[in-house]
Amino acid sequence: MTTPHPNHQLYQLAADQRSAEVTDWSARISWVLGLAVFIAFVYWLMRQGWKWRGSLQSGLPPLATAPEGFADDEVLLTLTGRYHASTTAGQWLDRIVAHGLGTRSRAELTLTARGLDVIRPGAAGFFVPAAALREARLDKALAGKVLPEGGLLVITWAHGDRLIDSGFRSDRAAEHQAWVDTVARLAGTPGDHLTSTTTSTTEGTAR
Repeated sequence: MTTPHPNHQLYQLAADQRSAEVTDWSARISWVLGLAVFIAFVYWLMRQGWKWRGSLQSGLPPLATAPEGFADDEVLLTLTGRYHASTTAGQWLDRIVAHGLGTRSRAELTLTARGLDVIRPGAAGFFVPAAALREARLDKALAGKVLPEGGLLVITWAHGDRLIDSGFRSDRAAEHQAWVDTVARLAGTPGDHLTSTTTSTTEGTAR
């Protein structure tokens, strides 16, 4: 039995390595392309679902803007933080996307006796008249977004024939309780039962 020449062994090993490299790259490229197609398909489905939801909510009236002279009103509270989402009141997963309400953004809130003004850099702002405010509460989840206990300020307001829950998170979470109390006073509703976070608030309550 003859022993292969060492040079022949080295040549065969190098050839095997080159062959393995080509095979690995081909499989890797195919995997990456397949993943990219899958991600694009999921993104397309999400956009279609967003458009479909928007079409269902096309009857929602346009959002109001701050009335003339609002900037001169006595300010009760201000808040700087993030706007997370709006949903049908009591249905924490029923996201509202009409009129830009589905877009997360930074937010600046100003509350006066005339109502709540929400300014959103890069997204549509809106104004909630005091008469449309219903309540505010501390919560932890809205439209699929989950935060620590009491990490979300949810303000319920009437718009057209619909009650809406809008979720905000202040840069200083300690401010949330003052908003719960002040909105309750403006809305003429008792706020004591709205200050604690419970599972029922994320599952929806009858209104």
